Amino acid sequence: MNARNQVKFALIGAGSVSFGPATLSDILTSPMLGQVPVTIHLMDIAPDALDGVHQYCLAAAERAGRSGSVTVLATTDLTAAVDGADFVVAAIEKDRYHYWSMDFHIPRRYGFRQVYGENGGPGGMFHFLRNAGPMLDIARAMEAGCPGAWLLNYTNPEAKLVEAIGRMTRVPVVGLCHGEQMGVDQLARFLGLPKERIDARACGLNHFGWFTTVRDRETGEDLYPRLREREREADWLSDWDEYALSRLMFRLYGLWPYPGANHIGEYIAWSDGYLASALIQYFHDPLVDRPWETRRTPEFIYSFAQNPTARPLFPENRPHVGDPGFLPYFPADGELRPSAEYGIRIAEAIAFDQPTHIGAVNVRNDGFVPGLLPGMAVEIPALVDGRGVHPESQPALPVAVAAMINTQGAIHDLLVQALAEGSRKKLLQAVLLDPTVSGYANAVAMIDEMFRMQADILPPMEW
Repeated sequence: MNARNQVKFALIGAGSVSFGPATLSDILTSPMLGQVPVTIHLMDIAPDALDGVHQYCLAAAERAGRSGSVTVLATTDLTAAVDGADFVVAAIEKDRYHYWSMDFHIPRRYGFRQVYGENGGPGGMFHFLRNAGPMLDIARAMEAGCPGAWLLNYTNPEAKLVEAIGRMTRVPVVGLCHGEQMGVDQLARFLGLPKERIDARACGLNHFGWFTTVRDRETGEDLYPRLREREREADWLSDWDEYALSRLMFRLYGLWPYPGANHIGEYIAWSDGYLASALIQYFHDPLVDRPWETRRTPEFIYSFAQNPTARPLFPENRPHVGDPGFLPYFPADGELRPSAEYGIRIAEAIAFDQPTHIGAVNVRNDGFVPGLLPGMAVEIPALVDGRGVHPESQPALPVAVAAMINTQGAIHDLLVQALAEGSRKKLLQAVLLDPTVSGYANAVAMIDEMFRMQADILPPMEW
């Protein structure tokens, strides 16, 4: 397949703090993309965030010496943004912390042992329902304006959205997450090796992945025996929030899970005992605080590793979490650097037919992982070239691990049905299947409360 002589990117949710600057830096520092004219069409529904990222991108292109070869456009019109695009990069979220804090607290109020609430548990289901409509709008705009273009998705809940897009549209989609790279960082720390030495193969579900093999790139040595020894020697309290649950699951199932307790803990009922910071995530006093009515969202605490309680007793400015919008930045030395994200590496491989190995992609399981439900979205390595994304087949996971993942696959199936049919009954079936949920009446009441609290953003669904 011949290399393209020009490339257009549409960045949807371009004001994303997490992925906007990283994606732009990757485009502007790419040697391959520097050889052809590139159009970057920025799109965001928030004009202020859009203006910020537009100005940043223009300045960054000049700083990188790409002003002559890169055209930067900005719009709030989705149709205009995707028209003629080769690649659409999506990282969207509306009032993230406002709704996410509800996803965290409301299921727990009904007794459901959910942590974090981003991708798994009842909170993750409502996160999916909020983002599925806009993501399907993006995919349908692509069907009309750039058929055949690849959708590179960073939006969560990753696996649920990839599955919905794959089943409800014709758009080629791949879901991307840096969780696998976080896992490799953990392996490197325990093994005492540079991460570049570690060849670890990921397999499983997004935010609930498992390394089926861990080898030394230089010698080919199986590093799992060494990892078992090093884990046994490690201090239990070191980075408790990040590692304790992973270490227990490693001892139990024999494989190292990733990316960490906040994420893998969403899919199991007994994880809350191994995430100490769950008690202060989005903490507020319900007697006096009304965070969702006042829209003064409680502070988001990721984990105790950040030492969030080491602060003055009477701070001058109490922390407040809102949607921060786009935060323009340059490195201190003024030099743009590529990120470790996979999206633009995939685009380069496809656009210029450069075979590239990618550590983890979220794709439909068409027989790539035996023992996992066919058709569900799985996270596995892939080879990418001018013909597209080619997932690499993986060995079967342990029976207990596969069973936990398949439960989530069945939940995904029910959620897509619930969305397509506008059915709260199908949603209830999904909720009751989740291992963190106990109690029929409470599940019904939770669903009704979430629809009252998030009526302005959830799709219409009836009993």
